[in-house]
Amino acid sequence: MHMKDDHMRNGQLKPAYNIQHAVNSGFIVAAGIFPNPTDVLTLKPFTEQLEKSLGFQFERIVADAGYESEENLVYLRDKQIKAYIKPSNYEQVGTKKFAKEIGKKENMKYEKAGDFYICHNGKKLEKVKVSSRKTSSGYQRTETHYTCTQCGGCPYKAKCVTGKNWKKPVEKRYKTLTVSRLFEELREEEYRLINSEEGKKLRMNRSIQAEGGFADIKGDSNFTRFLCRGSSNVFAEYVLYAMAHNLGWLHSRIQNDKLDLHLYELKDAEKNAA
Repeated sequence: MHMKDDHMRNGQLKPAYNIQHAVNSGFIVAAGIFPNPTDVLTLKPFTEQLEKSLGFQFERIVADAGYESEENLVYLRDKQIKAYIKPSNYEQVGTKKFAKEIGKKENMKYEKAGDFYICHNGKKLEKVKVSSRKTSSGYQRTETHYTCTQCGGCPYKAKCVTGKNWKKPVEKRYKTLTVSRLFEELREEEYRLINSEEGKKLRMNRSIQAEGGFADIKGDSNFTRFLCRGSSNVFAEYVLYAMAHNLGWLHSRIQNDKLDLHLYELKDAEKNAA
């Protein structure tokens, strides 16, 4: 995997493990060891491991943008688990830079009744076909393809029709979009949940508790390298650090008389923030 600490600055791959842990009320309640360099493929197996270990299912799951995918959102929806997962485009949407990218579907108006998009020049991108694509995990994704056939002479074409891996020059190309309608619906629900008062509170606590656990283990304890090899040995080693974190957290809660504190409350400024 590519490591954050790249002292040689050459992006070389190094043997590593993707560590996952689940936190509730500041305590690490489960840990998992995965070979995937990204988090998106770990949510389903780790959730199943979590439920098997604890013997019950959480009603809500809070995670950062690295876990967002249609497959994960469908999985949580089918299990009736509320997914407070930040969309991967959350930080970009609404910025001035993103608003200038007129070729993005987020900057086009979608007409649900006719199932078409309207571009910056007021032209329609109409549905031309529906296809199915299998992801690397084996999930079958249904995609709708939209095309604008009125791009000729458009003054915004150079900004709208982008991409470097095309054989045709810009003037001979048409604007196309490939969209998963199901994913768009799920993402709309994502935005509704994370922008609610409860969502803001849970996201803030995720940053404090989940990231705080890693900060305690990696930063305060200076644990950045496993001494063991093999997933089972690495798992056992990490569990020891997780137990140490939990004992330290319990001691802190007792000393500060905060055993009943499970979630920190939002401040007025944070309540008004997006």
